[in-house]
Amino acid sequence: MVTVDFKTLTAPVGILRMLEVVLTCISFSLVASVGHTSQSFWVWCMFSWCFCFCITFLVLLLELTTLNTKLPISWDDFTAAFAMLATLMMFTAAVIYPKFYVCSSCGRSIGATVTTCLAFVLYAVEVGLTRAKPGEISGFLSTIPGLLKVLEAFVACIIFICLDYTFYSNFPGLQWCVAVYSICFIFALLVIIFTIGRLLSLFPAPFDKVLTVCNVLAVLMYFTAVVIWPFYSFRNLVGPKDFYIVITVMTCLNLIAYIVDTVYSFKLVFFVSRT
Repeated sequence: MVTVDFKTLTAPVGILRMLEVVLTCISFSLVASVGHTSQSFWVWCMFSWCFCFCITFLVLLLELTTLNTKLPISWDDFTAAFAMLATLMMFTAAVIYPKFYVCSSCGRSIGATVTTCLAFVLYAVEVGLTRAKPGEISGFLSTIPGLLKVLEAFVACIIFICLDYTFYSNFPGLQWCVAVYSICFIFALLVIIFTIGRLLSLFPAPFDKVLTVCNVLAVLMYFTAVVIWPFYSFRNLVGPKDFYIVITVMTCLNLIAYIVDTVYSFKLVFFVSRT
């Protein structure tokens, strides 16, 4: 039987989510009223607004009707992962859209940029509110290592968007870098899916130890990509270099994320588990 719980709407997180729904709706409505284009950056921004609007509205609806308690998933992990993902998507939209589609006389585009920035702030606040505090028992994806997994997967997606097959397929070094991005992305995605689906028990070894080993390997692999990608790509530059720069920066960012992730994994395995 479905019951309605209005307390979910008056809680701080519920209020944040209602504001997020309003702001993302305003953002894509203003941009749609200006007109549409098939350019990849415009499509990405529109997808980000619509996706965040739909999922946030769905979360509100499921919690209001308490149907979230009947789903065979870890709801806290799902909402924490989505809040982190939405924060990253709104951040990229807030950077990309004004850079390519806003001018001094574009009132509606400026308005969409403002509402996107506000939505980014609200999603970031939601991440802070739902993140597991020290000593608190919560889902893995609401902890810092879990949020880092979402970041690592998202950054890898940005890299994939910027890749040009006709370019990297000609150089074995760049093919290795793409293999690094793909392998690490697949593992991060599996961790997210298995956590939300409550399937971590299917791992062949203790989850924390598997995570530590894979993070160490990811750091080593990304370290090679940080060196190899710019060496090959900028020596054999074809066309605009913007995408190559983005991939280089994103590779460095993911290396830092995996290093921080590894530090937390070592702390979890060798310090917390012994106390």
